[in-house]
Amino acid sequence: MKRIDFYPTHEYDGFRIREGKPLPLGATVTPSGINFAIYSRHATACKLVLFKRGERHPMVEIPFLPEFSTGHIFAMKVFDLDPENVEYGYRMSGPYQPRLGHRFNPNHFLLDPYARVVTGRDEWGVEPDWDNPYQFRSAVSNDDFDWGNDTPPLIPVEDLIIYEMHVRGFTRHPSANVRHPGTFAAIRAKIPYLKELGVNAVELMPIFEFDEFEYDRINPFTGERLYNYWGYSTLNFFAPKAGYAATGDHRMQVDEFKATVRELHRNGIEVILDVVYNHTAEGDERGHTISFRGLDNKVYYMLAPDGTYYNFSGTGNTMNCNHPVVRNMVRDSLRYWVSEYHIDGFRFDLASILGRDQKGAPLQNPPLLESLAADPVLANCKLIAEAWDAGGMYQVGSFPSYDRWAEWNGKYRDTVRRWVRGDGGLAEDIAQRVVGSPDLYRERGTGASINFVTAHDGFTLNDLFSYNHKHNEANGEDNRDGTNENYSWNAGVEGETDDPRINALRTKLMKNTVALLFTSHGTPLMLMGDEMGRTKYGNNNTYCHDSELTWMDWNKLDENPDLFRFFKQCIAFRKAHPVLRNRYHFTGEDVMGTGYPDVSFHGIYAWQPDWNDYSRTLAYMLDGAHAFDGLVRDDTIYVGMNMHWESHVFELPDLTDDRRWHAFLDTGKPPPHEIVEVGQEVLLDHQHSYKLQPRSVIVLVGR
Repeated sequence: MKRIDFYPTHEYDGFRIREGKPLPLGATVTPSGINFAIYSRHATACKLVLFKRGERHPMVEIPFLPEFSTGHIFAMKVFDLDPENVEYGYRMSGPYQPRLGHRFNPNHFLLDPYARVVTGRDEWGVEPDWDNPYQFRSAVSNDDFDWGNDTPPLIPVEDLIIYEMHVRGFTRHPSANVRHPGTFAAIRAKIPYLKELGVNAVELMPIFEFDEFEYDRINPFTGERLYNYWGYSTLNFFAPKAGYAATGDHRMQVDEFKATVRELHRNGIEVILDVVYNHTAEGDERGHTISFRGLDNKVYYMLAPDGTYYNFSGTGNTMNCNHPVVRNMVRDSLRYWVSEYHIDGFRFDLASILGRDQKGAPLQNPPLLESLAADPVLANCKLIAEAWDAGGMYQVGSFPSYDRWAEWNGKYRDTVRRWVRGDGGLAEDIAQRVVGSPDLYRERGTGASINFVTAHDGFTLNDLFSYNHKHNEANGEDNRDGTNENYSWNAGVEGETDDPRINALRTKLMKNTVALLFTSHGTPLMLMGDEMGRTKYGNNNTYCHDSELTWMDWNKLDENPDLFRFFKQCIAFRKAHPVLRNRYHFTGEDVMGTGYPDVSFHGIYAWQPDWNDYSRTLAYMLDGAHAFDGLVRDDTIYVGMNMHWESHVFELPDLTDDRRWHAFLDTGKPPPHEIVEVGQEVLLDHQHSYKLQPRSVIVLVGR
């Protein structure tokens, strides 16, 4: 016997319909049709607009009858629709009173915020038909992918080696030599490379659907079109970017991305998404009405008293994230990516915005952040905050954590950059950073600190030591965009040079940075291509370039094999030594009774660190017997740093129990002698002292 809701109650223009279910929101496939549910607090009427897949004009626009609403949700079931061959959207009627926050206009065709698929930008960079009023359409996903026995790796945060990657840029360059360059599928072809390098997590820059044609500017030097390349301008929070899929023009982006996640998991690599819930692509009052603004502007955005948009994101608008409905949408989105895509974690762009109230004021106990931390579906996910926003809120070390949230440690980035380039007055600061920033995260553990020196936003590692100043003229903004505080050093010449001495110094500075990153407590994050000397020629804000400026040139592997080898061995060394990945902060005490504190600091004299402002030398020693509160026995690790432009002899701490110092790396030596394979460390001839060359780092193993 069929249920009563299997039968239509009304007919409109040949389409059989009935009152739908208000939840779940979005388009849900049922045995007899599709249930459409859309929220609007202030709309007075709504129409469902249906298309046959790929056709220019709608086949019908069905008004929601008065009885087809429950509370503030319009819900309708349409019978006999083929989910794979239908596209849809909405028109909302209501007041147009911008000063009061209302911008309803029934002439606007609107995306469903809960759409699982968005069509309209199905192939990257294909010029759209600008005369088409239906630029973006919602579509249905069956969510019937066969995951097999996929199991998330569940890697402890302190054991992660995170590789920040742009999906398109990773394989778009011809030298990538892949079948479908610039796509989710192409990532699968490079998994052996990621495994050889040693990373066990990829952090993907935004993959939610966005419009690469958002900007209407050209490169002033080449005349090439400038794109929204990075994707920090979300159209929809549930749909993967079709233009990143080799099968996007067949509407198979969902399955293609899921297959990529599955294959990464099979190889022990987690997937973290860089997500942007703080603003959308609709911009300010001068922007386009695509979805949220036309559905219920006053609910979805933070508005000033005069109806204009608060702009804590720096992009024109700010999502009203702590409105209960918006908060639920964010949580529903994250749950969907975890349950349907098996995602392992999220990095939240400008996450401080998520802690502001509906007027923009900081909240002491932000309900969104607390609810995500406690959500049972997200329980095993990494939650990582970019703990600042464009409105002046900077929360590195103070972001509401609820014992769950980690942070991009911007203070680690700035301190390491300045220390490696030779700034003075940083000895005490660098001492905090390399042991997990206990001054910031004492109660939260070392995993709260995501340590990074370079990321998509800023210089590459190569450029950090090749340029004193940003060179963003190609962005078409007269070099005004991008930060001016790069803490970089060009080693004597701005940009590329053939001077072998300068190039050798730059390589040494890069290796110094890498050595510190992978021997620091906290979770290391590295930027795509740094391991092979990738350059963006001094552009520190390449958000708009889809070109060789932003693509990873795989030829660099052949040009810089020693740098790749250095990265690879440093990562392997970190994995081999639990004392480098300790979950809790060391205290400087000998709680295990070994005769050595868990961490100790030294200068050119053992046990005597020099904290003076002029000091550019420091060493730290980690006692392996204290690893994980003594649960794991490890070697003793000694890291010596001479950032001075003169050499210094460091007195080494004495070892007991017949242990001896062995050298793992010394960046003062020329390649290939600057580093050895893990387990092949070289016994030192002199056990009591070591001469560090100018601007160099050593890592010793006591065993």
